[in-house]
Amino acid sequence: MICTEFEQKLNDFFRELAQCTCLRRATSESFQRKKEWQMYRELSLLNHLYTDHETPVLNQQYLHALNRLAASENCDLQRTAAMHYLYLSHHLESPLPVALLEPFMALLLSTDLDVQKSICLSLVNLLVKNNVCKELVFEMGMLEPVLEMFQSGDPTVQCHSCACLVMLASSESNKEVIVSDGVIPLLVLAKSYDPQVQQSAAWALLNLTQSDCSTRVLCQIGAIPVLVLLLQSSDSEVQFYSCSALCNIAAVREHHAKLLCIGDHFLLKSLLTLMSSSVHKNASQACRCLQILCRNVLILEQLMELDCAPPLKTLLSSSDLACTAAAVTLLSTLSARPEMNEPLVNEGLLDLIGQLLHHHRSSSDIIAHGSNTITNLCSSRVGQQAVLESRCLSGLLQVLVSPVNSERTLLRVTSCLHHLMTWDPLQSYLSTIITSEQVSGLVKLSGQNGNLQLSHNSAAIISKLTMNGEVIQLLRPHYPAVSEYLLIFLKNQEVKFQQLGITTLCHLMKDGEFLTLFAGSEMETQLLRLQEQTEQMRRLLQMTQLLSPSSLEPLLTQYKY
Repeated sequence: MICTEFEQKLNDFFRELAQCTCLRRATSESFQRKKEWQMYRELSLLNHLYTDHETPVLNQQYLHALNRLAASENCDLQRTAAMHYLYLSHHLESPLPVALLEPFMALLLSTDLDVQKSICLSLVNLLVKNNVCKELVFEMGMLEPVLEMFQSGDPTVQCHSCACLVMLASSESNKEVIVSDGVIPLLVLAKSYDPQVQQSAAWALLNLTQSDCSTRVLCQIGAIPVLVLLLQSSDSEVQFYSCSALCNIAAVREHHAKLLCIGDHFLLKSLLTLMSSSVHKNASQACRCLQILCRNVLILEQLMELDCAPPLKTLLSSSDLACTAAAVTLLSTLSARPEMNEPLVNEGLLDLIGQLLHHHRSSSDIIAHGSNTITNLCSSRVGQQAVLESRCLSGLLQVLVSPVNSERTLLRVTSCLHHLMTWDPLQSYLSTIITSEQVSGLVKLSGQNGNLQLSHNSAAIISKLTMNGEVIQLLRPHYPAVSEYLLIFLKNQEVKFQQLGITTLCHLMKDGEFLTLFAGSEMETQLLRLQEQTEQMRRLLQMTQLLSPSSLEPLLTQYKY
């Protein structure tokens, strides 16, 4: 009886003891300490792995440790996991095992800003180095937390998330979904007051315009007005990115209507203002954008209403080669429109082109587009007189003797000179300023068998020279070389080469020294052969004229079937 009673009291004691709050707290604290000890044990393991290897051994222990730290509610431990991923993203030289992507989601969903910064940047690094599959990142649902980071109040997080979106959108699969979900948040960030965030958003929009698919989505959602407004940004990088994006959009003609619908010529005015920027790359890019837009007649008409000459003249006089080249390219496009010729000539732009040809004899872009501009602007008497009064002709001749120019560039120059030589005043003036070195260069180019058009242009310029005493003296040392290419022309089956050869011979025969060289030469034999062939052709043509349609009808009926 006593034993039973004692047993009952003992049970009651332990029951009351179990309900004691002090004991519960001790048990809870013990469990928490045990949990933290386990976490720090995982952390020690990670540190040990990094101590022994610059790139850790990516085994099950490593994966288990990262999973434990990423899933922890302790922000310090989450930060440690994120920093390990960041370190790994810098040093990893091979694809990241798929299993190691699983902790990414937990870290991307973290509310801690430091964790978001580190894990988002590590994802960017891994995507840039192709160490993770973009499609797999999308399938694992990482796009959603990345887009949510756009709404973060931290500029660094927003910048990193922009970079993530660009990298994911570079994959063709799922691009439309990524772009359609990400463009509106990007446009919101592009309006940010933080220069770094605005810059990152503008850079992201630029990258998206490099694809036709994403460009179409951008235009449909309303990116064009935002990009045009960004041209007015106080940040030069934002200006450059937005202008470059507009260049890509303008390259697709179907988007021109949206570009034109912005009222009061706002786009063109903004680009003309940007042309005056002290940042050279921005001024150049504004020129390129206008040059692309000017292919559209409606846009060109709008540009004509604005005074585009002053900023254009400023860039043509720039010390920066890229600015000058962009300005000459734009001028070449503008000069192709007949209605633009007189205003451009009156602004003295041909004088600037002449100076550029003298100062930039090795720049193929400046030479090629400068030559096109001269050809276009000399279509009127005003333009011809302006060419005569400028240094254009002497500049073109100087280019001929520059050793660094390609055949393509020389073809543009000789085409321009050949065109100019069709006007008597220009022909006479060129004959007075040409030098022995330039004549030698033309003779050498005339013998270019590898490029027949270049050879034809050069020989045509020589044939147009006024054969006065000075020109003949310059040509005499080259008579053997001239004879060689004239013989090739006479043998050529194309009529234009034969005609040019004969025309040149007629001019050169005014000099008795050349006449002596011609007599009894192969050139004379070939010329007589051509004369005989021509006579035969003439007789055949006469025969066809003698035959009436009625006399030919029986023959045609005989061979009809």
